[in-house]
Amino acid sequence: MTATPDLRTARPATPDLLRSVFRQHAAGVAVITAAGAAPVGFTATSLTSVSAEPPVVSFGIGLGASSWPTIAEAEYIGVHVLGEHQAALAATFARSGADRFGAPTRWFEGPEGVPVLDGVLAWLVCRVIARVPAGDHRIVLAEAVHGDPAGVGRPLLYHQGRFNALRD
Repeated sequence: MTATPDLRTARPATPDLLRSVFRQHAAGVAVITAAGAAPVGFTATSLTSVSAEPPVVSFGIGLGASSWPTIAEAEYIGVHVLGEHQAALAATFARSGADRFGAPTRWFEGPEGVPVLDGVLAWLVCRVIARVPAGDHRIVLAEAVHGDPAGVGRPLLYHQGRFNALRD
């Protein structure tokens, strides 16, 4: 049972408040990739299924992200759902300055030339259909054109600033 909120303690909305609230929200962990002069990718917890017909997903990316210049121009992107065994991979793609595609990361060139990560629970290659301004981010809408849901395992989650596994 939860307690009734004390509305007298409500605080004005700030970036810190938003971060604090969303630390309470468990989210699945994905890696978004794109091909450019060199492959790029980043860890995302904002992946959302938007539409089944046509199959459309969305994710957010900060304008200051090192991957943004390539994502801003990419016609196709890769979406990878990570398993609980891939916390180190998620951390690599979240870390600024990391060699994200170097060893031990295993990947191959997939459909449309998009970098596809090996060993993930599921992946999609999607055609970007829109980049919507949203404050200091862009919401990218992309239509799935290829994919594989056949990975084995349970999903990796992000909660309270840490990567976690589901509990039974």
